[in-house]
Amino acid sequence: MRKHNSYYFAVALVILQLGSSSSSLTHGTVLQQEEDVLRSFLKSRAQITQAANGPVDDDDDDTWADPESSFSNLPTSCPPSAPGAREADRIAAMPGQPPRVNFGQYSGYVTVNEQHGRALFYYFVEAPYQASSKPLVLWLNGGPGCSSLGAGAMAELGPFRVNPDGKTLSRNRHAWNNVANVIFLESPAGVGFSYSNTTSENRASGDKRTAVDAYIFLLNWLERFPEYKGRDFFIAGESYSGHYVPQLAAVIVALRKLGVAGMNLKGIFVGNPLLDFSKNDKGSLEFLWNHGVMSDEAWGLIIEHCSFGPVEGKECTIAEDSVSIGNIDQYNIYAPVCIHGKDGSLHSSSYLPGYDPCIRFYIHDYYNRPEVQTAMHVRTRTDWLQCAPFKRWTDSPASMMPTINWLVDAGLNVWIYSGDMDDVCPITATRYSIKDLNLTVTKPWRPWYTPQREVGGYVQQYEGGFTFASVRGAGHLVPSFQPKRALVLFYSFLKGVLPPATVSV
Repeated sequence: MRKHNSYYFAVALVILQLGSSSSSLTHGTVLQQEEDVLRSFLKSRAQITQAANGPVDDDDDDTWADPESSFSNLPTSCPPSAPGAREADRIAAMPGQPPRVNFGQYSGYVTVNEQHGRALFYYFVEAPYQASSKPLVLWLNGGPGCSSLGAGAMAELGPFRVNPDGKTLSRNRHAWNNVANVIFLESPAGVGFSYSNTTSENRASGDKRTAVDAYIFLLNWLERFPEYKGRDFFIAGESYSGHYVPQLAAVIVALRKLGVAGMNLKGIFVGNPLLDFSKNDKGSLEFLWNHGVMSDEAWGLIIEHCSFGPVEGKECTIAEDSVSIGNIDQYNIYAPVCIHGKDGSLHSSSYLPGYDPCIRFYIHDYYNRPEVQTAMHVRTRTDWLQCAPFKRWTDSPASMMPTINWLVDAGLNVWIYSGDMDDVCPITATRYSIKDLNLTVTKPWRPWYTPQREVGGYVQQYEGGFTFASVRGAGHLVPSFQPKRALVLFYSFLKGVLPPATVSV
């Protein structure tokens, strides 16, 4: 993508016009999901940069070039939480949850800016067993502007999946709270149940404010849950969280470098991340060619006319636009898609074990049920959407690799993983970005295995402990497509060891 750091973008749907389930949505309504928003964001960034005839200079990247100076003025503590705040957030039971749920659940609001009335909504699930000895993990979905309660909690790594009726839940046997205590945060304000009383803030945000608000959220949340102070802490996410996660980590590490005890941040774990706009553009097109979606002739024209720099000529645009990928899901090019029947029914175009491409509709219906919002302590008259209709995103560095390099140098445990069937933030683009780190390989590329004696993917480690892994057979939302493999990789990350190199006997 072509660099531009101050711009407007309109969220536009770019995949099939899908319908709704038979409950709260009208016929023909389209639900935007994280991947749709990201692809529209990438297109808008490229178009506006082209119109501006090149990159626009601002101080956006400087914020992350020197985090110690940029964030030295942030508070390092906050007042104790109000008595009973934790218990007020306790969820007695999620409506429609299956029997024998054996872990604590909490949700509610944390105010991050009193002046503007910004409050972020969270859902927290403790581990079923030995929660007091397990680490704390913050999960962030991307977008920018999509809900971690939607994809993350109810379609990926959370303890439940929403059933097709939009009213009941089933257990996710491969939930990440089996091995950690997990917070799902809706960020920034305007996403999901999170809000600002300053109306304009629900339509505009940016990377810096998102990182600062998440940091303030954590300060306040730890006062509400003081038993987690000092606990091993990790930040995880995917997609545009290739920005969110390292940026939040940079804020925390910067304050630590300035002598603030702060949070016991141990590492970050980011899947199918957007790391570099230009390399993502090139990697996406190369991925299509490598997987037989694009002809040799089309790829040859792209290579001939495109520089994958800030500005491209007309010939490059024509070459890229000549590619027709057909009716496939670019977030997993081999996955089924959701079909809306003439009778209003929803069904998958084909069968993929454990995966339902229509689940976004069930999730939408579930979170908009009054009894669900009451149980989760949501403020009244709230309409929940998976992705916020942001009209302006004020800052977004062209590359996150300098920040990631800074974190590795600071001694943080940094893992990046890629599902190998995603074309929106593909493994090819991630590999190009990782080369920019110029790190020496310490443990070369090899397969890793699951307890089921399958090759779960491939992994390589670099100096400083930086680790890159693939997840075989997964798309953009790795835990949705390969929940077992995702859990094995996540557990290895928490333990600070590479996943198994041999088949278990």
